[in-house]
Amino acid sequence: MTAHAPDYRLVADAAMNRMTPWLPLYEHNVCYGFFDTITASESSKLLAGDGADKREFFRRYTKFLVDHGYDVVPFEGCVVELIQNGEGLMGRGKPLFSSAAEVKSYPWEEVPDRYFARFSPYFDALEATLPEGMKAVGGVGNGIFETAQDFVPFTDLSYLMVDDEEAFALLFAKVGDLFTEIWRRFLARYADMYAVCRFGDDLGFKSATLLQPSVITEHIIVQYRRIIDQVHRAGKPFLLHCCGKIFDVMEPIIDAGIDAKHSNEDAIAPFSEWVARYGDRIGNFGGIDMNVLCIEDEPTIRAYVTDVLRYCEGKRGIAIGSGNQIADYVPPEGFEAMIGAVLDWRTHHRHT
Repeated sequence: MTAHAPDYRLVADAAMNRMTPWLPLYEHNVCYGFFDTITASESSKLLAGDGADKREFFRRYTKFLVDHGYDVVPFEGCVVELIQNGEGLMGRGKPLFSSAAEVKSYPWEEVPDRYFARFSPYFDALEATLPEGMKAVGGVGNGIFETAQDFVPFTDLSYLMVDDEEAFALLFAKVGDLFTEIWRRFLARYADMYAVCRFGDDLGFKSATLLQPSVITEHIIVQYRRIIDQVHRAGKPFLLHCCGKIFDVMEPIIDAGIDAKHSNEDAIAPFSEWVARYGDRIGNFGGIDMNVLCIEDEPTIRAYVTDVLRYCEGKRGIAIGSGNQIADYVPPEGFEAMIGAVLDWRTHHRHT
């Protein structure tokens, strides 16, 4: 594979909806189980080691990404690890709150210190090993809605919305306060190592939003604006990763100040529809349907990717990659077919 010299500015420019000399690659995540599989290693075990082990992992991980044509490395520390470790978000945990009094009494002020005690060793290790020209994308992982669900799982959250409007509203306000403080401290310490800041907050599913659009706008998107404003003050573009059919809330999301959006699934709408609808105002990242990567053969994947690239040619604000993430279950052959198609296209389609 031809040596690649990473240039994080390509992804930052795409996030700012600018034209780039070629279409850069972007992933919300390249999962560590997949990385171990494709490299025939157990590199991810290094993350449980000391600082030297963590740095060695990130040296291997970033080298793999550079070798495959990436300019940025995805990395974030997820807030839900400090709440119910994602068990609430996955619907397996118990509700921590059933009243406004319980929301108020939670030790919110302790969480930021716990966050940096948990994740700073990883941020520091990545910062120390970033290759020349490469920066990270990500930051403080999970979004307002996802974190609220780790406190109160979705079914219980729906009951709370009806049974105790005060508690429901207060939960989102408190999560917004928590994120504002964690992001404040994160940006003060780590902004320079990030090309694009983002969080992931899945607001929808295949056919609709998970809550009524008016509820999302009133309680969730209003908190987005607080984080996005901080990111912009730090001089960084903000990308929202959000799965689902969320067309009904895209206007308020754009009004909140996002610079780019990631995640698409052909069963909801092809990437071309997202670009056609919003490409004049925000960057659009992703494009390659996960189902295609997972079940199709190499020629079919290459043809599919080339069709997406052909549509995107000459358009600004585009970064190409999976519509979700390179999960542990993605076949390495599917990933390599996607990368091969993008790199082949890149050699013949550059702008000056």
